[in-house]
Amino acid sequence: MVMDVKQPKTSLSRALLILNCIILAIGNCGGPLLMRLYFLHGGNRIWFSSWLETGGWPIILVPLIVAYFRRLKTDPTSSRKLFLMKPRLFVASAVIGVFTGLDDYLYAYGVARLPVSTSSLIIASQLAFTAGFAFLLVKQKFTAYSINSVFLLTLGAGVLALHTSGDRPSGESNKEYVLGFIMTLGAALLYGFILPLIELMYKKAKQEINYTLVLEIQIVMSVFATAFCTVGMIINNDFKVLGREAREFGLGETKYYILVIVSGMVWQCFFVGAIGVIFCGSSLLSAVVITVLLPVTEILAVIFYRESFKAEKGVSLAVSLWGFLSYFYGEIKQERKRNKQNLETEMPSLPSP
Repeated sequence: MVMDVKQPKTSLSRALLILNCIILAIGNCGGPLLMRLYFLHGGNRIWFSSWLETGGWPIILVPLIVAYFRRLKTDPTSSRKLFLMKPRLFVASAVIGVFTGLDDYLYAYGVARLPVSTSSLIIASQLAFTAGFAFLLVKQKFTAYSINSVFLLTLGAGVLALHTSGDRPSGESNKEYVLGFIMTLGAALLYGFILPLIELMYKKAKQEINYTLVLEIQIVMSVFATAFCTVGMIINNDFKVLGREAREFGLGETKYYILVIVSGMVWQCFFVGAIGVIFCGSSLLSAVVITVLLPVTEILAVIFYRESFKAEKGVSLAVSLWGFLSYFYGEIKQERKRNKQNLETEMPSLPSP
């Protein structure tokens, strides 16, 4: 049986959606800031930074173990397997995990070369890529409002390309800055493909998808993404220099290890939240939420790292907010229209006199 992942409009499902949006917000805003902090104070291992994006996957075992014992308590005759995932879903998750590992590297390279505010605005272009792949892979339906939103959010990110070296960090060559811009754009494109691919995997899973299984999928994806980055670390000799890097870290060795641990946990919030929103809604909704959080990351980067906020960033931010409002205004109108049609369908026709 092909699983059609459509969640009922209940208070519980909406609460789960809100919870995943909050988790996604923590990861989406905190992850880039922590990664940039690592690079600002002497860290320079890009493969290690990409490894941290998925290396915190063991923390997901905690809710899975809790869910396992809850299953045994509520239904002792149920399966005693800790993991519910079938081989078909495992293979699909593993393949997506490798793509995620590559995306982690592209993104980490961009953050190493660009200010957080700039890299965040470039990542906004991910929405356009997600929309295109969602149309091709899962037959996503669009309205005039959603098309307008995708256009505006993409335009907002494109404004930055007009002044790619205007906020280049001191000591960094123009070539490195431009390469960071290109790598970040590549990360946006790849993740724009990954999100609809996850939604397609849900639909083709041939087993019932529940939130416990969503967490299992995240573990498999993270394990293979981390393995991909581990190979990169071995080739780049990262393991041989991490001890020295920790001792020479600008904030101190202790804070270095604290930063590493916290980064792994925060990035897991991003990935769990992203696939959780797909489970509760759609890949396009997940991409919209990621883009919507852009202004928060912008403001936090300016506050904590005193990054510049020049005219092109202001224009880009304004256009992005306009696109966000357009999307949700269209969603509200569509929801009202559907509710009206359902009400008319359910109303019994009056007998003729």
